[in-house]
Amino acid sequence: MRITGGVARGLRLEVPSGLRVRPTSDRVRSALFQILAQELPESAVLDLFAGTGALGIEALSRGAARVDFVERDERLCSAIERNIEKAGFADRGHVHRALVEQALTFLEGSYHLVLLDPPYELSGVERIMEALNRPGLLGKDGLVVMEHSSRGDAAERYGMLIREDHRRYGDTALSMYRMQET
Repeated sequence: MRITGGVARGLRLEVPSGLRVRPTSDRVRSALFQILAQELPESAVLDLFAGTGALGIEALSRGAARVDFVERDERLCSAIERNIEKAGFADRGHVHRALVEQALTFLEGSYHLVLLDPPYELSGVERIMEALNRPGLLGKDGLVVMEHSSRGDAAERYGMLIREDHRRYGDTALSMYRMQET
């Protein structure tokens, strides 16, 4: 797996062997970041269910100011830290070893972009999306991108998060939600 664009383009990321991870394909990642090109410069990004850190590192490579990575697996957290260091972004990326649900109670916003890539079979994604509505977590015009199976569908709305775009790439779908202004 490689970074597909930006200053770290072509960098090969470490993926620990023996772990069940479903990294976002290069094709989907490249398409996603073309869509997000206007959202990234100098933004604060939150990468939930970070896995190898590919999404967050791609965001840093393409101009994000900082990324907080949340992953519960210790081996993956170590790999993310090595990948951030290898990419030259150690001063702009921070890894939190925690369950996503817990991290959303202690992380300080204000994030402009949240990348949510849970296991497709995970139950409780609705609770996570609702938790992203916590005041101060998302900034004004905050955007949440949820990756999910194209065989299922995501809701049109989670609290104040309204779906504004939906794309399919084979077995993968991306649903993009914008925080509705009150």
